[in-house]
Amino acid sequence: MGRGRIEAFSDGVFAVAITVLALNLAVAGPGHGSLARQLTDHWPSFVAFAISFFTIGIIWVNHHALFATLKAIDRPLVFWNLLLLFFVVSIPFATATMASYLRGGGPDAGLAMAVYEAVFAGMSLAFGVVFFYALSRHLLPVSDDPAERRTVTVRFLIGNAAYLIAIGVAFVSAGAALAISGLVAVYYIFERTPTPAEAEELGPG
Repeated sequence: MGRGRIEAFSDGVFAVAITVLALNLAVAGPGHGSLARQLTDHWPSFVAFAISFFTIGIIWVNHHALFATLKAIDRPLVFWNLLLLFFVVSIPFATATMASYLRGGGPDAGLAMAVYEAVFAGMSLAFGVVFFYALSRHLLPVSDDPAERRTVTVRFLIGNAAYLIAIGVAFVSAGAALAISGLVAVYYIFERTPTPAEAEELGPG
């Protein structure tokens, strides 16, 4: 399978997922209280949308940088990429569910947040599998320097560890878990975006 076809399909999945997120932003409209009240009550949806939007965007940027650098694509890599896309298309569902239950609080809010964080963790881990599979098969033009490989591993682990921790935190404080996801997104937004020649600098998103 050619690189262009995989990238086009992946870009389409990212685009659909990031667009569907916006469908949950609608308010009830006239006759359901003041607009200010509706917007205030809807704050979890706006916060969840922002975090999910930028998280998907970060993964898309890193996915593009990774595939632009690959020297070749084999069949297993295609299926690992499909696993990544599986979690990407699950984000709108997890986002809508979390936003709906966050306002009510209680055990359901914690469970909904744990599901949200689990989807992010799955996406982050799947991206790591894609990257390290390509690395192990020498499909990436990266250095064999052990120090540089350790740096890459640490950058992946930051996001993965944060999401896994957030799953546990969700059952104690859904708001704190949401804040962790927000901080992860901020971290990777401000981390320098790699060029195709710098694949070893990729982070997980």
